[in-house]
Amino acid sequence: MDILTIILILIGVAVVWLIAVYNGFVKLINRTKEAWSDIEVQLKRRYDLIPNLVETVKGYAKHENEAFENVTKARAQALGAQSVKEKEVADNMVTDALKSIFAVAEAYPQLRAVESFTKLQDELSDTENKIQAARRFYNGNVRDLNTKIEMFPYNVIAGTFKFAKRDFFELEDEGAKEPVKVQF
Repeated sequence: MDILTIILILIGVAVVWLIAVYNGFVKLINRTKEAWSDIEVQLKRRYDLIPNLVETVKGYAKHENEAFENVTKARAQALGAQSVKEKEVADNMVTDALKSIFAVAEAYPQLRAVESFTKLQDELSDTENKIQAARRFYNGNVRDLNTKIEMFPYNVIAGTFKFAKRDFFELEDEGAKEPVKVQF
């Protein structure tokens, strides 16, 4: 083999490797987008349950307007959030507002006997579990993508093609790590 053949083989191997690395980044980015979409679907489901929950509780606790206003404001802000950080902040506000709604509901034992309220509790609990699973899936994909972007020699390729790190979808504080209490 002459030197030209060896150089062409090395160039061919380098090109194939570069294509494989590039495609690996594309795959990770698409998985991260898919995972984020899963979170948005579950958050929308949660936000769609809120008006029904508020109306059900409102029928029993007419004088608890502040809690109802807070949950309505939090829901509106959450629906308008665009970035991961905005969604994170809005989701934490919704969680806090829902806690206040359920605290109000605890003061009305007759409300616990209403079938529509218990059904909403069950749906909300199921949604909270799905949000938690979607958040783990998303954060796992973000971890994999960010790790690859930071590792040498992948970081050179990531920089060349402008692949950017993503933000994790995290809970605000220790208190927010507890699920919304939906059982009485």
